[in-house]
Amino acid sequence: MRPAAVRFLVRKARPHAGPDWGLWRSFLAVLRAGSLAGAARALHLAHPTLRRHLEALEAALGTPLFTRSSAGLVPTSAALALRPAAEAMEAAAARLLREASAAAEEAAGTVRITASEIVAVEVLPPLLAGLRARHPRLAFELVPSDATLDVLRRDADIAVRMARPASGGLIAQRLGAVPLGFFAHRRWLEAHGEPADLPALIEAGALIGPDRGDALPRALAAQGMALSREAFALRCDSDVSAFAALRAGIGAGICQVPLAARLPELRRVLPALGASLEMWLVTHPDLRAVPRVRVVLDALAEGLRCYLAGGGDRP
Repeated sequence: MRPAAVRFLVRKARPHAGPDWGLWRSFLAVLRAGSLAGAARALHLAHPTLRRHLEALEAALGTPLFTRSSAGLVPTSAALALRPAAEAMEAAAARLLREASAAAEEAAGTVRITASEIVAVEVLPPLLAGLRARHPRLAFELVPSDATLDVLRRDADIAVRMARPASGGLIAQRLGAVPLGFFAHRRWLEAHGEPADLPALIEAGALIGPDRGDALPRALAAQGMALSREAFALRCDSDVSAFAALRAGIGAGICQVPLAARLPELRRVLPALGASLEMWLVTHPDLRAVPRVRVVLDALAEGLRCYLAGGGDRP
């Protein structure tokens, strides 16, 4: 890159406030992609543009941020130290755009929602479709993740959580409890018969469970059933993948009862075994009165309560 071009970007970026946010955005993209080409694709920028951004940021800071290796660009210790602050800046910029996306008294604009994988994929989309039909100027950012986004820091506007939030200072509404049970596909039951107990299910090599996660083994251990990892014939830590395996007829596994109730081909087995998870709707106190957030909160509270009531006690 021509030195004059770097000097221009630096002069433009840092007369008083330091490097422009666009340079930091490119920096984060390179950190995540590990290469200029991957970062350019992620940001829909030309490769030379991204390279100029990175060189301008390094010139402004007076330190190298990446070194080249056969595997791509490797972040320096300075880059790793800067990452948390850059990500906080990224979250603040996204929040600013959401705040500016609607008029103050209008149920319009963007609402960022996070929920567990299975809830975000299987439960929320029909509720959001109904919301869009009633409020077509709403837009959603849906984050399916079993990791907990920080609502207090405003990484998300609304969170659907399967446990009471530990952080104080949040508005948390308990919606009820999600019953969990063992289910198997009707096709598998026709081929193998009804299992008499959990050991019989394990002996049949038909139990679907976690790979490295320990939530299910701990829940079963609390009921006097200690299971090793090898007890599960299909192991995965994605609830969405486990649900797909259940529907494919691979075997039996834990499923939310209201979710299984939607699929008549899934039948409950070992009805004496089960557990439950609380469901909470969480937001920041500063957002509760914002029209777009209030409308989404109220609709999700109503829709999720209906979902929780939908499982009944069907066998």
